[in-house]
Amino acid sequence: MKSMGNQDIKRKAVYQALSKVHDPDRDHDIIRLGLVRDLTVDGRTVAFKLNINQTRTAFSREVAGRCKEVVQNSFGQDVEVKIDLVHSKGRGRKIKLGARHMIAIASGKGGVGKSTVAVNLAVALAAEGYRTGLVDTDIYGPSIPVMFGLEGSKPRVNSQRKIIPLVKHGVHVLSMGLLVDDSQAVIWRGPMVSGAVRQFLNDTEWGELDFLLLDLPPGTGDIQLTIVQTVKLAGAVIVSTPQKVALADARKGLVMFEKVNVPVLGIVENMAWFSPPDLPDRKYFLFGEGGAENLASETGLPLLGRIPLEESLRVSGDEGAPIVLAAPETASARAFRQAASGVAETLSVSSVVPEVSPLIEYQ
Repeated sequence: MKSMGNQDIKRKAVYQALSKVHDPDRDHDIIRLGLVRDLTVDGRTVAFKLNINQTRTAFSREVAGRCKEVVQNSFGQDVEVKIDLVHSKGRGRKIKLGARHMIAIASGKGGVGKSTVAVNLAVALAAEGYRTGLVDTDIYGPSIPVMFGLEGSKPRVNSQRKIIPLVKHGVHVLSMGLLVDDSQAVIWRGPMVSGAVRQFLNDTEWGELDFLLLDLPPGTGDIQLTIVQTVKLAGAVIVSTPQKVALADARKGLVMFEKVNVPVLGIVENMAWFSPPDLPDRKYFLFGEGGAENLASETGLPLLGRIPLEESLRVSGDEGAPIVLAAPETASARAFRQAASGVAETLSVSSVVPEVSPLIEYQ
């Protein structure tokens, strides 16, 4: 490829170029395997860390040269490629659950469409070829079974007494709604709920996943603290509507994740506007305009997507057919795919998250 001269190199484009480097032993590219860390672009210089788990394979000996080759073939032979090889001996993002990236989908307030976002993000990631799981940690009000069309289905238990998640739309799914009768209310105190969440995470045969999404209940209570102090979260996605009262609670969620050293990957603004079917170019901002966008700007966080209020989105959720599959050309489906791509890219090139979240001190 000819040199691009002084043309700027986009970080996302480097990420896409490096995804062409494939590890034949593990049948995935180096981006999905999480081998690239701390990717930076400065003018015509590309620098990153390359996490090598196995040092004696042919791939480990060749991978740095192949990375340099794909970058220079994509952007010009004059590009300087700096690669820092890090030998991790198998440590890093992979945890005992077998998920490389565990992501909390959270909101400070109920009714903002957090589960709808979680479902469609999970299905969008699976559609892109990522091995994806979704666990519904809202013990009192589980809605994931309905949105996946799994009402009446029950997971089984294997010979090791591990729960086997159900699989729908390419996503491994587990929810309290799959374990209890639809007409029964779960009336438990906090410690029992926390115990159930731990069992979902530790006593379930999730297999090897790229992403495990945790659909959290609203608020910043027992379940949220149980999760952040039980497992190593790669990050959190905050869901909010543009409404002022919802944004106030979203800020509380941001503060909670900051206190426990969990990075917030970005904000999704749900119910951003409504466009009548007969006037698709007209937008009505029923819950206010740009509230989550302003919050993202204030906090320096990415705005992962703005999801419009569409009847088809509500219908697809009620019918158990997520809109990214049922109506992929709708505005909301495109926004969900954009958000999923942003999450995947951010985690693929980020640094390793802390192993343990600090304990919260009660006042």
